[in-house]
Amino acid sequence: MSITPWKILETKRLHAGIRVDTCKLPNGHALDAHVLEYDDEIMVFALTKKQEVVLIKQYRHGVQKAILELPGGSVDKGETPTQAAKRELMEETGYTTDAFIEVGHGSPNPAIYTNTIHYFFALDVEQIGKQSAQDAESIEISLIPLHDVIAMARNGDLIHSLNVSTLFYVLQYLNRIS
Repeated sequence: MSITPWKILETKRLHAGIRVDTCKLPNGHALDAHVLEYDDEIMVFALTKKQEVVLIKQYRHGVQKAILELPGGSVDKGETPTQAAKRELMEETGYTTDAFIEVGHGSPNPAIYTNTIHYFFALDVEQIGKQSAQDAESIEISLIPLHDVIAMARNGDLIHSLNVSTLFYVLQYLNRIS
């Protein structure tokens, strides 16, 4: 049995990057599908020579609290995912390295998002600068041992699901899981 794509009957733009597609399903029923059109994004799992993960703490309005998470952000127009990973890590933390490895990619929510997340592992990062002025006002940097970050994910203390996905790909790259 093959899965038949839905037929788009009409598209309405609600706002820039937000649309509603009226679709005809294979069973003949109609459905309004809400779609969020985002640029591709990156997540960076930055690891120091001391095996510490560079995490940032910032306020996230959806959950209405400050959370620890990996640096990340959008891929700007004309930029490769690797360039975005290097830029975002430097802007948010002041850390960098020459060793950025894309360890995977995925869709954050294929039911409603159009974008791809690129997961990066940055090895032997060093702080060579400061956060950008805008980031320094709202982001705290933390260095947490790798084994503690793994425990945080296991215990549900690392709540950002894209961070947990990034951790999975990094652990797979390090042959810590098979």
